[in-house]
Order: sequence, then structure tokens, then C-alpha cells
Amino acid sequence: MTREIPSMNEVMLPCLKLLAAGATNARECLTGLKAQFAMNDEQMMETIPSGLRTRIFDRADWAIFHMMKAGLVDRPKRGFYTVSEDARKLLNSSVAKLDLKSLQAMPTYSAWKSGQATLEKVAVEGDKFIQPTPEGLTPQEAIEAAFQEIDADLRDDLLAVIYDMPPSRFEQLIVDLLLSMGYGGGDRSMGERIGKSGDGGIDGIINEDALGLDAVYIQAKRYAPDSKVGRPALQAFVGSLTGEGANKGVFVTTSDFSKEARDYITRVQHRIVLINGDRLARLMIQHEVGVRARKTYVLRSVDEDYFSEF
Repeated sequence: MTREIPSMNEVMLPCLKLLAAGATNARECLTGLKAQFAMNDEQMMETIPSGLRTRIFDRADWAIFHMMKAGLVDRPKRGFYTVSEDARKLLNSSVAKLDLKSLQAMPTYSAWKSGQATLEKVAVEGDKFIQPTPEGLTPQEAIEAAFQEIDADLRDDLLAVIYDMPPSRFEQLIVDLLLSMGYGGGDRSMGERIGKSGDGGIDGIINEDALGLDAVYIQAKRYAPDSKVGRPALQAFVGSLTGEGANKGVFVTTSDFSKEARDYITRVQHRIVLINGDRLARLMIQHEVGVRARKTYVLRSVDEDYFSEF
């Protein structure tokens, strides 16, 4: 009898070992998984219901995602994973099993889960939901929780792509995003990227009216996740706005802002909006900039009006 395709929990430890041995992503783990679980070509080609990914790749990819949230896997850049020092210690201890329950006992994973939403989360295997703890979620709660988890992974992917962009492309992305949000009336001709040497700290402008009498000035800076934008950078931006005779600005970063920077903005006369990495990714998803729908699910309920005559 042919063995079933291994679950996400079953491939988790093998994927970690394969990454430690030199694989850099889920796709590079597939050959090793095929051999370990004695899968045939038909099983390797089986896709999830959406048809967008093979089932074994989907499960390996999600296994790596969860291990990354537990601090066992690092992602130096998009699509490239390495095992952490904690993972090497775990493997050296001859661990026999690694699954979602194991990850939940790890502080890093627990902290990530608690910050996701008020709903308890479910793990995802493609189009199939696995509810590890607690039991009792309704099907709709499970769908909502799974959607939030997929959405969180998409935000991570977006930021990873942004880190690989040339600075000029990142500046244009921010202009495109603000136009998509309705600034400048959504007219593409009302936005301009001007970031260049000697730009005075201004990377883009959105004209709110045809004559350019009212404009929003943009600064877009890519910072490493652990490096926050400080007060000096905000002071320089305010100085640039003053030099342009402007009073409205948007400062966007891929990381976050220090408390001192946020406090400073509340005390200046200029109207400045701060957008950190998490908010940037959320806005890109909300306004469909750099993302696209892969599959749409429709939840239906009984039409009470239709049946009211009965």
C-alpha cells in the first residue's frame, strides 16, 4: 500500500536537517524528502486544491516558515534560509521529533503567536487547516485565523522583496502606493520620484492639485529590521520640508521608529505621517500594490429572505 504524503509536522525535522546540510529553501529539500519518505513521482507532483503548489512543497515551505518563527531558521534574504545556532544545538542533541507542539514550547514562537491576534491560531497546510490547540474553534474562526497567518507570511515576503530592491525602485514603490491610496486623486501623473544625489532628503512628491499648490513630500528609507529610525533623521526631514516651504510629509521605513522620533513628530508644526515596515506591508496588501489575488474563497449562508415566505 502506498504511503500517504507526509504531513507538515512529519517533514519539519527532516527539513531542518536538510537545511543544516546545505539546502537553502523548501524546493531544495524536496529531493531529500522524496528519498526519506519513499515518495513516487505521482506523489511529488500532487498539488493542493488551488493547483498553485505541489502538496509536498507546500508542507515543507510552511514547516520552514514555522521554524523561522521559532528562531530555528534564519532568512538572510528572500527565498534563502539558514539554520540558527539554536537549531544546531537542537540537532546536536539528537532530537527525535519536532512538530508544532514542540515549537509552541519555545519562547520565540510563543511570543510570535501571542502577538498575531486575539484568536488562537491554526497551522496551515495548503488548503487544509490543522488545529493543534485549543480545540473548539468554529470552521469560520479557523478560516479567519488561517487567513491571518497567511497574511503575516505575505507581509514578511513583501519586506524581504523590498530589502532586495535598488533604492530608486523602493522610492518609486512608495510613490505608487500613495497614489493607489488616493493621494493626488489616484492620477499617476500627480506623483513623481525625485530621489537622487543632492535631493535634500526628499525622495518623492505627490501633488494634491493640478497646479502643485498643495503637495505631500516623501522620504523613503530602507533600514535593517533591528535598526530604528531616530530623531536626527526626522529632524533632517523636517528641515527639508521647511526648505521646500512644505508642511505635509510622509516618512516611510522598512524597520520602525524610535520613541524619541515619534515623540519629536508630535511637537512639530508640520503634518508628518510615519509608516513603519509592518504598516507598509499592510498598506501594500490592502491597496494591492506588489501583490495579486491567487485564489478567492466565498463563504455562503442561507438567504433568510428567500425562505421567509415558508
